[in-house]
Amino acid sequence: MKHNQLTREGLRALPLPTPEAGSKDDRGSVLVLGGCAEVPGAVFLAGVAALRAGAGKLKIASVRSVAVAMALAVPEAMVIGLPETNAGEIDPEGALEQVSKAADRCDAVLIGPGMSTCGPTTALVEALLTKHTDTAYVLDAGAICELNQHAATVRALGRRPILTPHAGEMAQVLDWKREAVEAEPLRAAQSAAELFQAVVIMKGAESWIVAPDGACWHYAGGGVGLATSGSGDALAGIITGILARGVEPVRAALWGVYLHGEAGARLAASVGPVGFLAREISGEVPALIRAVDADA
Repeated sequence: MKHNQLTREGLRALPLPTPEAGSKDDRGSVLVLGGCAEVPGAVFLAGVAALRAGAGKLKIASVRSVAVAMALAVPEAMVIGLPETNAGEIDPEGALEQVSKAADRCDAVLIGPGMSTCGPTTALVEALLTKHTDTAYVLDAGAICELNQHAATVRALGRRPILTPHAGEMAQVLDWKREAVEAEPLRAAQSAAELFQAVVIMKGAESWIVAPDGACWHYAGGGVGLATSGSGDALAGIITGILARGVEPVRAALWGVYLHGEAGARLAASVGPVGFLAREISGEVPALIRAVDADA
């Protein structure tokens, strides 16, 4: 199947909304749901990235034991402390009402950064998708791996969600061997897009973006430095921030992949090909958006 190359020139035909004078509500509100006692930083990286991508408001919902520290680390965010299990995971029964209330007032919801693949995660994802069927979702990390158990729920959503798996997560959701995913990443992305009727970003050294109708794009930029802890959380946050601004899912996915990759290229030039941190990625995003806009 013919595919498109994701380039700066191509994005000029897919502009982002131009922010106008007004309130922060006009730029969209994001909810990032995730984290656990052992991995609290993932929602921090994703939330900051969403703001850097232009979202106007941010809510972070994570386990109660890290809520105060998170509020101090991200003073721009409203932080919601959720009940947690003895293992330090979000307790789905106790958390659903709080998360549901927060999602009601958000334009885009990211689920999964810092969440492990476990029963509580799967239960909370299923409950939220069932309750809020017309929300713009980005599903990442722990929210993906057991999603094949609820494919019908995903297909029934009123808006096409965006899935952001790496090879290991894709192997779990398709029940393939990881080696098979790595050998045929485009076919894996196409299979997942068809199964879930979702926009799928197959992350890796090269990224493939596949729309529910089968249209696909390839991005080969970024560099090896992006293969670092937390990089995927930053990508998911960038995409969610763009989605919250009222951008349709395919366009949000394309912009997110491009901005994340080009941020990596910029950091490789200024810091070194490896050794820059995921927390530095989102800081490059505003200037990159301005550069593409200036070319348009």
